[in-house]
Formats: sequence, structure tokens, C-alpha cells
Amino acid sequence: MKTLRTLLAATVLTAIAGTAMADETVVQDGYAFDRNQLVPTGVRAEVGTTGYGGALLWTANPYVGLALGYNGGDISWSDDVKVNGSTYDLDMDNNNVYLNAEIHPWGASTSRWVQGIYVAAGAAYLDNDYGLDRRVKPGEAFKVNNTNFIADPSGSGVNINGKMEYENDIAPYLGLGWAPKINKNWGVFGEVGAYYTGNPTVTLTGSGDTLTGGQDFQDALRAEEQKIREDDKYQWMPVGKLGVSYHW
Repeated sequence: MKTLRTLLAATVLTAIAGTAMADETVVQDGYAFDRNQLVPTGVRAEVGTTGYGGALLWTANPYVGLALGYNGGDISWSDDVKVNGSTYDLDMDNNNVYLNAEIHPWGASTSRWVQGIYVAAGAAYLDNDYGLDRRVKPGEAFKVNNTNFIADPSGSGVNINGKMEYENDIAPYLGLGWAPKINKNWGVFGEVGAYYTGNPTVTLTGSGDTLTGGQDFQDALRAEEQKIREDDKYQWMPVGKLGVSYHW
């Protein structure tokens, strides 16, 4: 699976390089692409499901741009993981560096609002750690791996914690965005998409005494751990972000 992600990412990055370097002629006055000019044409600040950060922007011509950015920290609208009837609180620690080509199909349109529509394709280096935590009060009923348990009423409750990691992974990305300019220099943008990450590494540890007539608590934890590793929905990392840009 990791080999597949790497091959997909390498293919996308090769396509980005080819797209950015292919057009060395003037598409419109003022839009000549010079391969020797490596100075960015703009910057942007962004915040979203993968954290907060920013990007350097290059404009090759009205149809093609590049974005090299970083997102990190703990900002998300989704703060839990649900699997097999269990819900875990999620503590995110994002650390992503990405390179995207931004293709504007209507880049030569007379409307700046239409010009701003783009498709983003690229790849990112992901090093994300998600802390998982679940606390059950004494006497409270709960489920692990779809098995019913009760935290021992005479005890101090049950605590389940663990970690879900996407470490040292190169992941391909596809997204759709809108980045209209408000005036000559300033603009806004929004983007949604997803990274293909493959399944994460997951560990769960439980402490406390439980009452049950079925599966052993620790065995249920191991089965739930495996379920998260193999669940198809965790092969994709959704992306949603907003921001402002400045072009010179």
C-alpha cells in the first residue's frame, strides 16, 4: 500500500513539473513563464482541517499555478473517531508539507470570479499524530468492538487511550478550489479535497476493571485496533480550508 501511494505521488509530482515547465511562451501580455525566475508571485495564509499555515505561490500563466505550503497544529471540525459502536476523543497534531499544481480551466475568462475556479493536484509529506482517548465512569455501560461492557461500579472507571499515526508518508492529493482576486493584490480562497494516505498505524491501551459475559476486554481492544487499521474510510484524509492571499 505504501508503495502504491509513493508511485501515485511520484506520478503526480512529475505531472506538476511537466505542466509548469511546458509553456514558455506568452499566453497573454504579462504572463510569460521564465524557468529561471524562481521568485514566488504571491503568498497566502490558510486554516482548515489539516491545521493552520500558509503557502508560497507561483503563476506560470493564467491557466497554471504552483503552491508550496505547510499546515500544522491542532485545528479541526471533526474531534472524534467512531468505530464498532465506540467513540474516541481525537487530539490532532498535524505536520504536513505539500506541493500542488493549480489548474484554472477558465483562466483567460473576463470574469475574475470564474478565473478563480481551479483543480488542485499534488502530493504532501504527512507526519500526523492523533491522540485517542475515552473515559468511562464506574458503573457505566459501554461498547468495544460491538461487545457490551460495564465499568466495575466499585472501581475507578475505565480509561482507553491510544494513538493513530500517519508517519513519514508521501500521499497524493486531489482537490477543487476557488480563489478569486478582490483587487489587484488581495484575494480569498477556499478548497476541499482529500489525501490518499492508506491506513494508519493504531495502538489502543485500556485500564480499569470491567464486567461482561462475553469477549475479554483486552481481546476486544485488539480487535477494535485492527478494525481502525483496516477501515477503508481511514485510507483518505479529508481536506477543507479557507484563507487569504496576496499577490505582487
